[in-house]
Amino acid sequence: MKFRFLTSLIIVCAAIIAQATTPKYIFYFIGDGMGPGAVSVTEAYRRMVLGLPGHLNMLSLPVASTATTYSASSPVTDSAAAGTALSSGHKTTNGMLGMTPDSTSVVSMAETLHNNGFGIGLVTSVAPDDATPAAFYAHRPHRSMYYEIGLDAAASGYEFIAGGNLRGLKDKNGTPTDLMATLRTNEVAVVRGLEELKETTSRKVLLLNTDTTDVKIAHAIDSIESQLTLSQMTQACLDHLLTNSPDRFFMMVEGGSIDHAAHANDAATVVIETLAFDKALGIAIDFYRAHPDETLIVVTADHETGGMIFANQSMHYFARPDYLKFVRQSKDRFTNECKAILHSRRVWTWDDMKQYLSDNMGLYTHIPVSEADDATLQEKFQRTFELRNSADKEGLYNSFNEFSVGVFDLINRAAGIGWVTGDHSGTMVPVYAAGVGAYRFAPMQDNTEIPQKILRIAGF
Repeated sequence: MKFRFLTSLIIVCAAIIAQATTPKYIFYFIGDGMGPGAVSVTEAYRRMVLGLPGHLNMLSLPVASTATTYSASSPVTDSAAAGTALSSGHKTTNGMLGMTPDSTSVVSMAETLHNNGFGIGLVTSVAPDDATPAAFYAHRPHRSMYYEIGLDAAASGYEFIAGGNLRGLKDKNGTPTDLMATLRTNEVAVVRGLEELKETTSRKVLLLNTDTTDVKIAHAIDSIESQLTLSQMTQACLDHLLTNSPDRFFMMVEGGSIDHAAHANDAATVVIETLAFDKALGIAIDFYRAHPDETLIVVTADHETGGMIFANQSMHYFARPDYLKFVRQSKDRFTNECKAILHSRRVWTWDDMKQYLSDNMGLYTHIPVSEADDATLQEKFQRTFELRNSADKEGLYNSFNEFSVGVFDLINRAAGIGWVTGDHSGTMVPVYAAGVGAYRFAPMQDNTEIPQKILRIAGF
């Protein structure tokens, strides 16, 4: 009898201790394409250009480690396989979403937590049906099945999903699908922008960007005021969850545009997007400080993009990341401006373009341009705008004309930034953590271990 009493007492005490050390609030931040190079250059920019004390928010977290990212089909993963690993703890083939290579559906930790009473919020700076956010609710053999992925989002029951624009609202021919009707049937309020968000009282919300012309929100460097920002969406998600699921919730926040900029080998935009991601992380850190015994924060990346490195063969030991502060446009926007010039009636001279480069890129006025580089740029200008016989360079998300490629190659070289590829790499990615159970992320790990650890810490 005495033995039974002691055993029962031990079990009760263990349960109380477990409950006290189980997080009620879990924040999962994923910097898409954010490898060590992106973090290193952004940290230097913050110190040298912004002159801020301390470090990036992510670097201020007490636990720092790394993770491998290989998929089931390659040492170099894509975002679908990486998202599946980070959401469910399962490896899969590149391109597959929420499924193992044999097409068996796997359960994401968001689904597990939601089924156990957690409110769920997913936020991204790209499309909410893109690979990383979709990995937390979708189960499809290919990441491009946007309509079907949208159906999975509608059926998920999650409290909050936010991002640029859904691609499944129209089919390949541009004809509207029934996805919007399906969302309404599932009682999901679809709103555009923060003003419309204020008007809804629905428990389930899909927040989309005010601009419908692009699947992602505008790059932070382009400063388009009317569009959503990652911080705004993160705060909106937190507020919504505190209203609708105040006792416990899980939030995934993706800095998806870091990857877009890195695919373009656009160093300045990578830095500004990483700063925007880190700013959004600050919202979670502020919440953690108010709830230190109830919160877990984990930060990582799905993969590295571009082979970005803080070095090149031109600058050697004299890198100048401060040059990036003079770049006021993303490579995407500059390329689109070039396309507009080609279709306009105005004839641009080389002097016109040099003035534009000085005003918007800092070239000639702040970033030095040698005579040889000037001659090379002028040749590219002539082929692109006068002769119109230059070859475009195809990127994953855009097609860049020869002149825009030359401009940004020159900026990267002057700043001391090197690139290996326009695709992903197999480089290990950083892992940072704080809060309840954060010490578990200290050893080097595989990306599949991260969601497994989060669920174990949460008591599942």
